[in-house]
Amino acid sequence: MKPLVMLAAVAAAVAATPTAQAQQKFITIGTGGVTGVYYAAGGAICRLVNKDRSKHNIRCSVESTGGSVFNINTIKAGELDMGVAQSDVHFNAARGVGPFQKDGAFKELRAVFALHPEPVTVVARKEAKVKSFADFKGKRFNVGNPGSGTRSSLEELIGAMGWKLSDFSLASELKADEHGPALCDGKIDGFFYLVGHPSANIQDPTTVCGAKLVSVTGPAVDKLVKEKPYYAKATIPAGLYPNNDQPTETYGVLATFVSSSKVPADTIYAVVKGVFDNFDEFKKLHPALANLDPKSMIKDGLSAPLHDGAVKYYKEKGWVK
Repeated sequence: MKPLVMLAAVAAAVAATPTAQAQQKFITIGTGGVTGVYYAAGGAICRLVNKDRSKHNIRCSVESTGGSVFNINTIKAGELDMGVAQSDVHFNAARGVGPFQKDGAFKELRAVFALHPEPVTVVARKEAKVKSFADFKGKRFNVGNPGSGTRSSLEELIGAMGWKLSDFSLASELKADEHGPALCDGKIDGFFYLVGHPSANIQDPTTVCGAKLVSVTGPAVDKLVKEKPYYAKATIPAGLYPNNDQPTETYGVLATFVSSSKVPADTIYAVVKGVFDNFDEFKKLHPALANLDPKSMIKDGLSAPLHDGAVKYYKEKGWVK
């Protein structure tokens, strides 16, 4: 046994040498809850980056996080290299408004590309007999966890409606992975969530307890869409989820992929190249990614300047001048 132990020790010592360390670079993408599309999209990006690890020596990993606001703040702190963020949170961080007002504009924030649309998705317990978002007044409603883009969008909507969180009998702060089970267990009457479709997070409660999608329309929504450049009207198709055979009219944002100017250009270049050189494969890695178009992805929903590493690749492709 001793020679084997010694060999293992030598191997460990070699792996720990500065040369071996320098050869491989580790990068981390911040996403969201494990049942959401952010986590799947981050996993798809890492899979394609890791495919060419022998060429660029970058090893990509995904971290499940509290969502958009958390990801941007953690990129700013230098603890994440990249992350997924709603286009409204991205916009607010670049300008230092909304949840970022206290710390001011994140001047180093850089856009990499846009991902899938994320409609505001409101789901009600079948027994709650909810027909419109206004019917949730006085009911038990999940408003999303602090640090999520979902929460900041919910606060923007109820602000436009002249509501406060106290207008719900209970404003629970469950994470995205917890709201479906809570709904089916009768602990809440509904939840608010921004997500790409189809999502396991919506599939589960609609299948398990016949939960209903609720349209989110009206003067407050019209006002938000008109005034905020990051919002657009959206429709969740009929029949996408069990027990929901009518289209759901709503509005929403885009998921965007962001980083910081402090992350080296060659790192971002390798990530962007991994995605777009294998684009057909990327689109197949999750249904929410199926309809993506590179020309839209490099401009839609992006408020921060493009990262230099991304610009280099897009210029090579002739997508930007």
